[in-house]
Amino acid sequence: MNRYLLKHGRILDPAQGLDMQGDVRISDGRIAAIAPSLTPDGGETVLDCADCWIAPGLVDIHVHLREPGQSHKETLQTGGAAAVAGGFTSVCCMPNTQPPLDSPTLVREILTRAAHESPCRVYVVAALTQGMRGEAPCDYHALQRAGAVACSDDAFPVQSAEVMRRAMAGCAAYGLPVVTHCEDKTLSDGGSMHAGAVSARLGLKGAPASAETVQIARNALLAQQTNCRLHIQHLSTAIGVALVRFFKAQGVPITAEVSPHHLLLTDEACAAFDADAKMNPPLRTETDRAALTQGVLEGVIDCIATDHAPHAPFEKAQPFGAAPFGVVGLETALGCVLHWNSTLPQPLTPLQLVHLMSTAPARLMGLPAGALAIGAPADVTVIDPHLRWRVNPDALHSKSRNTPFKDWELLGKARYTFVGGVRVYTAS
Repeated sequence: MNRYLLKHGRILDPAQGLDMQGDVRISDGRIAAIAPSLTPDGGETVLDCADCWIAPGLVDIHVHLREPGQSHKETLQTGGAAAVAGGFTSVCCMPNTQPPLDSPTLVREILTRAAHESPCRVYVVAALTQGMRGEAPCDYHALQRAGAVACSDDAFPVQSAEVMRRAMAGCAAYGLPVVTHCEDKTLSDGGSMHAGAVSARLGLKGAPASAETVQIARNALLAQQTNCRLHIQHLSTAIGVALVRFFKAQGVPITAEVSPHHLLLTDEACAAFDADAKMNPPLRTETDRAALTQGVLEGVIDCIATDHAPHAPFEKAQPFGAAPFGVVGLETALGCVLHWNSTLPQPLTPLQLVHLMSTAPARLMGLPAGALAIGAPADVTVIDPHLRWRVNPDALHSKSRNTPFKDWELLGKARYTFVGGVRVYTAS
């Protein structure tokens, strides 16, 4: 097993409230020591981490790895390579594959394959209903025993309140969080972007903010009734932030995430009919974007997740209305978040940023990650927070190139990524 000594870094561990200058020793796949200064023993590789952060590996609880059935978009190997290049050591893959991950057999198959094919750790979010059709609940006990960490119908959210109530009650019985994209399809009704001034100017059918907020309110009320842990995916609206704030104050077990693209972009990014800016939920107004930022600063929004959604170039090359929803995000997330943070009047501290991208998401999904505990598996990311770099889609490790941040200059990048003490990524 490789042995490493990370020297002269700023060690950040929100789980311990640790923010110090020092060294980290990795030995036998685990974190062996943390101290202000450690002496090399001659048998380890010494890496100078001056001016860098040494943090627990980043955790992304919302990733589409596209297997089985859509390997032309992404694979466990390419998605894992994109993850570690972005500093992520653990990801949760979504179930909207072909076929959907709605059975214990499929959950076990992905976990087994990922252990051999992906350089990062992969956890499975299983389907909430059979076939993700929104009609019949799955066998949640069997899914949990197979290794699922949560359940979701993702981009096909359950439209029936009664089916959702039954699914929540079933998941609550086995301690599985319900992770949900909130969209009332009768309100969004085929919209390809946010319904507002920009969509009217472009002549494109829009989806209103109410398509999201109606389901947030419904699902929160059902979570209160069933005592099910509810996690809202990719929050995108100002009213959605207000609803999460309200229901948290009522003691409802609700949490929420936001994606980097919703923190940085508005529906104006769609003005050139660029399908790489087409996502669901859509980019919304500056009022919404500002409210999402405030939600992160207040702690109403619990974590940041990418919603990494790769699509092949020929799919995104279609006219805006026909192109699929989604953007890649694993390799740009860290730089986007640090860039966003640099624009704030009072930026978040490095410890707070690591909490949002590592410790908090790990805790939400109950993952053994997000901390630098002595003796724990050495899932570690060394981050250069000062590095400015330009996004080149052709240089991405992902199999797809659909990023709205093409040619953006971003701030901050992973220098080294370790999974179980193995160095799986080194920045070139």
